[in-house]
Amino acid sequence: MGAVALNAQYEGLWQGYDGEWGHVSRQLIALAEATPADKFAWRPAAGVRSVSEVYMHIALANFYLLSVTGPKMPADMKSPDLEKTVTGKAEVIDWLKRSLDAVKTGHAAVKPGDLRRKVRIMDRDADVDGMYLRIIVHANEHMGQLIAYARMNGIVPPWSNAGGE
Repeated sequence: MGAVALNAQYEGLWQGYDGEWGHVSRQLIALAEATPADKFAWRPAAGVRSVSEVYMHIALANFYLLSVTGPKMPADMKSPDLEKTVTGKAEVIDWLKRSLDAVKTGHAAVKPGDLRRKVRIMDRDADVDGMYLRIIVHANEHMGQLIAYARMNGIVPPWSNAGGE
């Protein structure tokens, strides 16, 4: 039984971009779902992003960084204040899932030769491959932040319940 839990915990790891993206996506969703709704407003200090703001920051960054590679931003992403105004657990998780799926779909559509295509972001040159790298690094960076937030609130990340975090 322990081997099954261990395999599920590491599903996707070491399997290239798609495997890693699936892994961090499952962890982000699992942690968001394990967090009580009343903790979405929690923040470690004044002026620091709340739990909901971190999740929305990830979602909005996913859509924005992905748009640099070609796919359009969602039509309902009109307000510049979504990070602060979308705060309810269900709505935050919906935005998060949509953004994770958009990145998965976008990456699946990229042809190998397109990875070196040049793009422009914040007055700098980049390429499509670098944008996808930035997206996954950014998601993992904030995953660490959200794990710290969860632990500070007595929430155990669901995958660590199976043993060996």
